[in-house]
Amino acid sequence: MPSINEDVSIGNLGSLQTLPDSFTWKLTAADSILPPSSAAVKESIPVIDLSDPDVTNLLGNACKTWGAFQIANHGVSQSLLDDVESLSKTFFDMPSERKLEAASSNKGVSGYGEPRISLFFEKKMWSEGLTIADGSYRNQFLTIWPRDYTKYCGIIEEYKGEMEKLASRLLSCILGSLGVTVDDIEWAKKTEKSESKMGQSVIRLNHYPVCPEPERAMGLAAHTDSCLLTILHQSNMGGLQVFKEESGWVTVEPIPGVLVVNIGDLFHILSNGKFPSVVHRARVNRTKSRISIAYLWGGPAGEVEISPISKIVGPVGPCLYRPVTWSEYLRIKFEVFDKALDAIRVVNATN
Repeated sequence: MPSINEDVSIGNLGSLQTLPDSFTWKLTAADSILPPSSAAVKESIPVIDLSDPDVTNLLGNACKTWGAFQIANHGVSQSLLDDVESLSKTFFDMPSERKLEAASSNKGVSGYGEPRISLFFEKKMWSEGLTIADGSYRNQFLTIWPRDYTKYCGIIEEYKGEMEKLASRLLSCILGSLGVTVDDIEWAKKTEKSESKMGQSVIRLNHYPVCPEPERAMGLAAHTDSCLLTILHQSNMGGLQVFKEESGWVTVEPIPGVLVVNIGDLFHILSNGKFPSVVHRARVNRTKSRISIAYLWGGPAGEVEISPISKIVGPVGPCLYRPVTWSEYLRIKFEVFDKALDAIRVVNATN
């Protein structure tokens, strides 16, 4: 995404009639391990009813096979999903100058701007976003919506609460499919009662404007999430794709009221690689814009050491990943991006 000083304004992509060269993607070394978008196939990730008596096994199989799944009967009201989508649309419909008033700082996470993974790619991504990471968003909301500040803060707080409850429920079930519980995670046992056992969470509001040449643009480049898991609500316009080794790129079409869940790097490590973090990306559309709301959940304090759960590894192993502090892992990912898990993998795990 362009910086504030570039000719192409960060908030006006949808008004462009031609695709700028800086947004024109070609297959490069950065994505050579993945096939081009034409490899997308008519297949989809599982849809799992959380009221199903066999939900634990269904979730475990989906995590092992795909690293992603969709969930129905999840307990989050449609009205809340509509409210947070409406909030997002209200923000992204604002003039570029207004949105830039909420721009994220160089050091901060919260705020408006380009995808954080942009620095790993030569070409720019056809999207804009608003990250809500901590209480500082309240000041931004007061600037953006002085009249509706209380209303929109209330929506975000309710959404965060519902997402955390849902994420905790999913975590318990997924761990159950491996025969372990949250209390088997060493750093979760040491967390103060006043804090969330799984640590931090971030909400990212994403907007993918209409694009004059969607076949040559990328809304969000291929990546994995660093966190435990991500819960995604997407509007009625498709664009999300997940990568499966045997199938290539698989499009996840929106289903009303159904949420998408992606396994992240932290869960990949905890499960000793049994549940892989899913590579995913977002494509764009010529005639319809798309909004998605991502809830990225789970990331302990920086000094906390993470490693595969000992009960999953067993007494004789092998343990595939060396212990690493959370801050060290994030630093490694910042340096080598998609090679971060390889960087902490034990070379000769049997020893």
